[in-house]
This record gives sequence, structure tokens and C-alpha cells, in this order.
Amino acid sequence: MNSQDSLRSKHSMNRRAFVGMMAAGAASTLIRGAAAAQPAPKARNVVLVHGLFADGSCWTEVIARLQAAGLNAIAVQNPLTTLPEAVASAERVLARLDGPTVLVGHSFSGMIVTEAGMHPNVSALVYVAARAPDAGEDYTALAKTFPTPPASAGIVFDGDEGRLSEAAFLRDFAGDLPEAKAKVLYAVQEPFHKALLTGKTTHAAWRSKPSFYAVSTEDRTINPDLERFMAKRMGAKTIEIKASHLALISHPDEITRLILEAAGQPA
Repeated sequence: MNSQDSLRSKHSMNRRAFVGMMAAGAASTLIRGAAAAQPAPKARNVVLVHGLFADGSCWTEVIARLQAAGLNAIAVQNPLTTLPEAVASAERVLARLDGPTVLVGHSFSGMIVTEAGMHPNVSALVYVAARAPDAGEDYTALAKTFPTPPASAGIVFDGDEGRLSEAAFLRDFAGDLPEAKAKVLYAVQEPFHKALLTGKTTHAAWRSKPSFYAVSTEDRTINPDLERFMAKRMGAKTIEIKASHLALISHPDEITRLILEAAGQPA
């Protein structure tokens, strides 16, 4: 074989390898999308997890509606200490339940849903303006590829504990809520530990579980385009709500309908 034949053979091999890799990547995307978009099994349990600057009471409006629909709804009190401890708190609740369970996360707790969603009881995942990292992904680095949302500048630390300032909470976190209600929520916000923000997921449950995503189009805490990117990447059934970061409080009907769909229940 002369040198030109050798180069042509090498080029052909490289081209075949490239085409093969592209085909494999496309197949992986299709498989992941098909898994995420498959019909959700019927479930009677819903576990809801809160994110930063909040506690379990932020799900009150949604819980009342789920209970009225005949579902068993439980809010996890996320310790906001480290990601493994937060995941463990959700897994303990999941382990107490029998049968298919929808796991729902708001904001930071999308990290928890992505990891704890591997639990065998979990039949579907719902993300509400939430983080949705891939396994081992640096979410902070991903978020930096989009414009920084205004709320980030309002985080204040007292040693290792962080919280949102009142001004940022009212304007950038709960901007579409009545001020009196937003102030009550500000008063009960749970501080988070710096160590929580360093955690990375080791699994991505959205790769194998039916997934649903509610984008908040007026979000000033997570960039709405980042939310859209994560929802599209996981192949989630996606809705968009003209809401602040707290769509679960300002638009509980829409969020409840999405959860009911994830539970295979009539809305």
C-alpha cells in the first residue's frame, strides 16, 4: 500500500469512527428522551422537596390540592447541610411509602430529585424551576454559561450559613407574591450551609424515569433559559408559567396539574 492509499484508508477509518460516534450519541439522546417522555405509571404518593431560602411549608398550596385529588402528599424537611444528607432525608421518606411515588423538587432540590430519584419507589420526576444536573456535572459551571440571575447578588453569609437578604427575597425570589405573604416566607427561610453548594450528583434519574419540568419565565433566581436547556436535555414534558421562582406558591393550580399528570392521574 502506497502512502496515498494509506492516507485514504486512514481518512476513511476516521470518518467511519466519527460517523459511528455521532450515531451513538444520537441514539443515546433518543433513548434518554424516550425514557423521560414515556407515560408515567399511576401513583398515589407524592414526595415534595424544597430548595434554598425555604422550608417544607412552601408546598402548602400544592399539598392541599393534591390531597383534594386523593393523593398522599408529604413534604420533606430538607436539612440544607450537605447534598448527601439532603438526599438521605428524601430517601428516608421514600422508603416509608408503598407503591409508585412521584418525586418533586423546587429550585436547588432538583439536585436531590436527580439523585434520590433512583429509588425504586420513584415512578416519575417533577422539576419546578429546579436544577437538573447530569451525573457528576458541575452545576455551578453549567449555570455560568448563562447570564447570572439577579438573586445571586442577594445571598449573604453569616459564617458558613447563607440566606437571601430581605430585599432580594421580595424582589428576586418571590416577586409575584403579595408583599405581606412574601415577608412571611422570608421570615421562615431556612439557612443553608456552604458545603451544600459543593455537592455533585452521582446519578441522573431523569435518564431513566419519566420527567416533567415547569419553567418560570420571570425567574430571577435561576435563569429561565437555563431551565429550558435542562428541561430539553432530559426530554421532559415541559410547561412554561409566567411566574417568579415561586411558581409553586403563585401558580399552585398549574403546578398541581403537572404533578397529577406525572402521577398518571386526571387533572
